Amino acid sequence: MSDQGKVKKAESKTKDGAAPKEKAAKVAKTPAKAGYTPRLQAAYDKEIRATMQKQFNYKNAMQVPKLDKIVINMGVGENVNDSKVINAAVSDMTLISGQKPTVAKSKKAIASFKLRENLPIGCKVTLRKQKMYEFLDRLINTALPRVRDFRGVNPKSFDGRGNYALGLKEQLVFPEINYDKIDQVRGMDIIIVTTAKTDNEARALLTAFNMPFIK
Repeated sequence: MSDQGKVKKAESKTKDGAAPKEKAAKVAKTPAKAGYTPRLQAAYDKEIRATMQKQFNYKNAMQVPKLDKIVINMGVGENVNDSKVINAAVSDMTLISGQKPTVAKSKKAIASFKLRENLPIGCKVTLRKQKMYEFLDRLINTALPRVRDFRGVNPKSFDGRGNYALGLKEQLVFPEINYDKIDQVRGMDIIIVTTAKTDNEARALLTAFNMPFIK
């Protein structure tokens, strides 16, 4: 083989010694790892979507309502001047949601509440996709049953546009929170946003996820 031929052969190989075509074929044969799917998301894809399509006579599966996002808000009450309190709220929210929240600040000063402008007043987190389904699963099956004297959630707490609002008085209902390590008991507001156009459709969707509505 001539020197020129050796050079061309060497250039046709990759750094690991394999020719481009051989490497591409090797990559193509490597099976992709199966992605993790939360339990409620799998239930929606396999059962809930088809059931709702039949129940509401949707023309195609794309019209079936689904979860869009879940927004969690936690305030710090009168302790807005204590930086340790807001840090503790952020820590609790991170443990509960699995995602670091953003700190909400006051937009204007209110003298009667001793509130100055741009002061931390709470924290907020928006969950989507996998984290959204995982949180809803823990909320329905773990947290709500631990609420004292729990009898169910209000079936009328919809906003007229398919979104549901739920309030919890204490973060201790989530098992991720250690009672001995919290600085104080604080509540939170949970907004479940769906793509449903009516409250009736949204209620049917959450019922399919086993949301314990009061009958």
